[in-house]
Amino acid sequence: MIPVNEPLLAGRERQYVLDCVDTGWISSAGSYIDRFEKDWAAYCGMDQGIAVSNGTTALQVAVDALKLGPGDEVILPSFTIISCALAVVRAGATPVLVDCDPETYCMDIAQTVAAVTPRTRAIMTIHMYGHPVDMDPIWELAEKHNLAIIEDAAQAHGCEYRSRRGGSNAWKRCGGLGTISTFSFFANKLVTTGEGGMVLTSDPGLAARSRSLRNLCFQPRRFFHEELGYNCRFTNIQAAIGVAQVERMDDILARKRRMGTLYDDGLGGVDGLQLPIQRDWARINYWMYAVLLDEARGIDAHTFVEALKKKGVETRPFFLGMHEQPVFREMGLFQGQKLPVTERLHRQGLYLPSGLALTEAQIAEVVSAVKGILS
Repeated sequence: MIPVNEPLLAGRERQYVLDCVDTGWISSAGSYIDRFEKDWAAYCGMDQGIAVSNGTTALQVAVDALKLGPGDEVILPSFTIISCALAVVRAGATPVLVDCDPETYCMDIAQTVAAVTPRTRAIMTIHMYGHPVDMDPIWELAEKHNLAIIEDAAQAHGCEYRSRRGGSNAWKRCGGLGTISTFSFFANKLVTTGEGGMVLTSDPGLAARSRSLRNLCFQPRRFFHEELGYNCRFTNIQAAIGVAQVERMDDILARKRRMGTLYDDGLGGVDGLQLPIQRDWARINYWMYAVLLDEARGIDAHTFVEALKKKGVETRPFFLGMHEQPVFREMGLFQGQKLPVTERLHRQGLYLPSGLALTEAQIAEVVSAVKGILS
């Protein structure tokens, strides 16, 4: 079976982990944590990084750092992982869902503009499958209404966005585009620490609050608490693995883009199969090679997943929209909401094997399997 993802630890990961073991710095303190936070923040163009236990807790910390709560609304796309809406709901705030662009799969900008109300406090931008959100109109909207931007860059390691505001044409890395941004370092990400995440910001107050929330809101007076936080600390061993991968980000991105090009070339002529696109203001990372099946082919994604499995290819279907999640419907959220693009993506979309350890021969096998089913 060709796995949907397999990480590639090809740098100094082993050396740095053994250094942690040999020195005894294996828990939530140590030099690699500080180095990883600084290196990743600098890479993304932010001043400070706060490493946490995973991408979900990064979102929770970011929402809480902004002091969002009951009565506050946060606009976000329905087409995403549940962690994004979960962070808003658990804070007691209200998630306001919008549909997504049918080609980039990122949030629909026009719907986002229309969704702003006097209660809106933040917009959560989510770069989908390695394609950046069009941030210029989001920045303009945030400035007009004094809104925070929570930038979920979990899938956008190394991606870049070109701002056209004022004719600047300046390229900026994802993760450095919001008031506060979040990352996941799960095993399927370009930079992985197994589990793990990070909050980035250039706001000293948000950084300090995020560090406090990460560590149970401890104060100089030990075991004295004025706020409720989380225990979502990150270990030095995890950070050591992360440091080794940040060192070779150029190689990682080159490898991922080479894989994307091979898929593009191999599947470009297949009728009824929408391949990843790249707007001229975006530099994508092919985090997952996402494809969309035309309904006219008479096959949906879930049927296609099973057909590929029989040919030895592991895949994953696209997200089920937040407005269709049973748990949120039982809570009385999103009643009667219809978001046709998100619904179609779930029915017809899937992603092919995309891990860094994937070989060119395996890509050729996947291409052959896809063509065999759709021919």
